[in-house]
Amino acid sequence: MKKFNPRIKARIRKSKIDIKKKLSAVSEKAKVVKSQANIKNFFDWVKGAELVELEKCDISEDPVRPELDNIFRTNYGRKIFGVKFKDEIHAVMCFAFTDEIPKTVEELDLFSQDAFLKNVQRDPNKVGRIAIAYTVWSKKKGGGKLIVKEVYKMIKKSNHLNRLVTLSPLTDMARKFHLRNGAVELQVNETTQNFEYKVIK
Repeated sequence: MKKFNPRIKARIRKSKIDIKKKLSAVSEKAKVVKSQANIKNFFDWVKGAELVELEKCDISEDPVRPELDNIFRTNYGRKIFGVKFKDEIHAVMCFAFTDEIPKTVEELDLFSQDAFLKNVQRDPNKVGRIAIAYTVWSKKKGGGKLIVKEVYKMIKKSNHLNRLVTLSPLTDMARKFHLRNGAVELQVNETTQNFEYKVIK
């Protein structure tokens, strides 16, 4: 069997290393380009998105409270909002409007009914002082953060709402999401937790 000269072997090894380095550099460059494209696409859709009120939503997409039907979500002044872009809904948030902070879905139901019935004779569109966000989900990266921001702006402009509070599930995911988006922990209950986005008018 013919043996290679040690110098030739060394050259072959060096060539292999050089090829690996070049491939690695090309791969890294491709990742950077892809990342920049993703960032550009994200900001493009964020700039063109708008907050809209929805008549209904696909409750099977709701990871938090899929058991609540659209009748519940729209009864007694409750509302469904979505972030819309190019005729598609990319994030959804559901609200009840109350004068007290609920610790359970049952309290949410009762408190929002009470606030609605107190205001129905005056102005059914100005129900309660507290907006309770009891579920939120995103269908596109960045959608959750964006809908929180848009809802916050809407409540800040409102002439009857002065607080934005959540009725969140007792999970680390919900906790991290709301704290990361600027909320403060209000209280931890037996099966839920409440966070508040301080509304400064």
